[in-house]
Amino acid sequence: MHATVNAATLERVFGHRTRFDARFGQYFDSLAGRFDLPVPSRYVPRCLELLRELSMRGGKRLRVVLLYEAARLVTTEEVPGLAEAALSIELLQTHGLVHDDIIDDAPLRRGGPSTYYAYRSEFPGHGATALGLAVLAGDLAGFLSTQVLLEAEAPVELRQALLGVQTRTAAETVAGQIADLERDAHALPDEEFLHTVTDFKSARYSILAPLTMGLLAAGEDPAPHRARLHRYARLVGISEQMRDDYLDLFGPFGGDEGADKSTGADIRSGRRTYAVRAVLAATTGADAALVEAALGDPRCPEATLERIREIARAAGVDGLLRAEIRRHAEAAAAEAASWEPYWRAEAVEFFRSLPMWNVDRMP
Repeated sequence: MHATVNAATLERVFGHRTRFDARFGQYFDSLAGRFDLPVPSRYVPRCLELLRELSMRGGKRLRVVLLYEAARLVTTEEVPGLAEAALSIELLQTHGLVHDDIIDDAPLRRGGPSTYYAYRSEFPGHGATALGLAVLAGDLAGFLSTQVLLEAEAPVELRQALLGVQTRTAAETVAGQIADLERDAHALPDEEFLHTVTDFKSARYSILAPLTMGLLAAGEDPAPHRARLHRYARLVGISEQMRDDYLDLFGPFGGDEGADKSTGADIRSGRRTYAVRAVLAATTGADAALVEAALGDPRCPEATLERIREIARAAGVDGLLRAEIRRHAEAAAAEAASWEPYWRAEAVEFFRSLPMWNVDRMP
């Protein structure tokens, strides 16, 4: 199955991103007036500055696009609450990124320093202070993501419904983060466990929550559709996570911008991802011992990583992963196609074509 996103849809997606980025910047510009700041504190304004820098440094804004396109499943009219829901989703994303980078001890994020490492550079020799400030910065982004919904210019019933989705999603995402750390405690994690981690850690807040919130804002009760929306979100999430894991081990495809981390980072950090699990499952003896020795070694040399790639390719791991990426994307596309009896055909087509968008760029 092949699907393309047409020029008109691409233009609409670009418009969602452009308008949101302008709104996000305005939000941060006005943030000081939204709650009392402790004067004459210097640390609080610096925290807000770092959150703004991280939030505005880009990303695909996929959640924002999904939110607006989910509303289009019901109507093409402007609906209240969407702008605030988009802000909330991206602030929750910022919260997650800040804490992810603390957990992973990651120096870089979106082409710049992570919030944690920014603080480490500003407080050399005071690691506890840098860590504490980074944790609190992530917490602040999380609390702001709920505040923005409470202040939305929308009916109170809608505000409460959106807030219910957002808080449930936040709790599930944290549970997914906990399970993510548990994953790395398994010598060979079960594939279904990896699927569950992906579902909770990313699919529910990156895909399911925007879909649900977009429908709510458009006046649709998402409850009768939760199972089909969740199936779609889980399949897309698994395909995208497998793709990220593939990129980290084997490098970007031709013409691809690559992942948001350097190739080999998962092995050096000891993450037993889809790709790492596939390599371990396909190797024995000295080859398996080599992979195990490299896992969690932050100074693992590039030559060792290249040897692991050679072992993986010889075992057919690259082809296996690519086939699984495509299989899950095609299943997601088929799931979206089944939505036609319920929603606008033109909007359904967007969700049907989306899962294959990145997959079809693979050579």
